[in-house]
Amino acid sequence: MANRGGVGIGSASIVLVFAVLCMTVFSLITLVVASNDDALVHAEVSLVVGYYEADSLAELILADLVAVDTYPESLRGVNINTRWVEELDMETIYFYCHISDNKALYVHLAFFEDTYSILSWRMINIDDWEYSPGLNVWVGE
Repeated sequence: MANRGGVGIGSASIVLVFAVLCMTVFSLITLVVASNDDALVHAEVSLVVGYYEADSLAELILADLVAVDTYPESLRGVNINTRWVEELDMETIYFYCHISDNKALYVHLAFFEDTYSILSWRMINIDDWEYSPGLNVWVGE
């Protein structure tokens, strides 16, 4: 019998199947990562657009507040609230412009005789949350 040398057809098939499986797994991982990145980008775009819409509304409300002599309870569909600030020894005005279901633009203003001051103009979380005293960790039998 003659001895044949070289690689047989069986080992080449195994390498080919392994290469196809690796390429399939890597392409699926790439697809999942791209899908997750797309969802994250859409959420970020929605948040930025919502923020600038709320900021524009807040600027319009501020312009309306500067123009009036007495402060109304609501302007442009937004409730206008007052708060006493001890440090300033005066009553200030604040309101919320909604950005999304769980975020709002909080605006806190102080009005003086001929000018105003912005005390706070920031995005806040308006979700309700519950305090959790700890984790349920298994400590043994």
